[in-house]
Amino acid sequence: MWFEGSFVERIEQAAELGFPAIELWTWRDKDLEAGAEALRRHGMTATQFTAWGFGQEINDPGFPVSDFVAEIEAACKAAPILPGCDRFCVVAGDDIKGLSKDEMHGAVIEKLRAAVPVLEAHGCTAIVEPMNPYNHPAHCLYGSADGIAICEAVGSTHVKLNWDLFHMQRYEGNLIDNLEKGKEWIGYVQFADSPGRHEPGTGEVNYSEVFRKVRELGYRLPLGAECLPEGAEPRRAAERLWKVDQASAGE
Repeated sequence: MWFEGSFVERIEQAAELGFPAIELWTWRDKDLEAGAEALRRHGMTATQFTAWGFGQEINDPGFPVSDFVAEIEAACKAAPILPGCDRFCVVAGDDIKGLSKDEMHGAVIEKLRAAVPVLEAHGCTAIVEPMNPYNHPAHCLYGSADGIAICEAVGSTHVKLNWDLFHMQRYEGNLIDNLEKGKEWIGYVQFADSPGRHEPGTGEVNYSEVFRKVRELGYRLPLGAECLPEGAEPRRAAERLWKVDQASAGE
């Protein structure tokens, strides 16, 4: 929602518009202690951050498992600095020439399995994020079916999916039915309207009904508004979002 200003300044902007929580991408380039202080001052929490992003190809069988586990352990130690934060996103990686999808997914599974004892020891959850081929061409992980298959192969409640509804809509649609089918592996929910990746009410998704289904499934965490405000106007985007959220709650 915000790209300008320091980490703390962006927290202040979120607080001003009434958001109860924040999420962030990279964490090593931010003053987490200062951010935590700002969050506590406003009675806010942090939901998740990106622990392993693009350019770090864990789908490469030759990438050292130990390097991945070490970074996950660092993320586990960073997460509790931010109030309420106990999970972080893992990106599987872009396609690697000469490797099949099964080979790449197998490498992801191997590394996630190795990280499970660390996640369990710290009480953290890694959330793997399937993308979509329109915004992220030549990526190795698309859609709920492959994402669930990876989680099932890892076999831990500490490895689930970052269920980004924007990516799911662009790749496979059928949002409500797929949420129901994959509810066991939903570790976090993000959203933006499709196709423009703006706030709900600017595209093709009936988010009041989708949010209602998310509530029915028992999801209790804040939902992550990974939206680009239409017209670069966060206040208007927040106002639209609150209306959709109220409609989903029957208010």
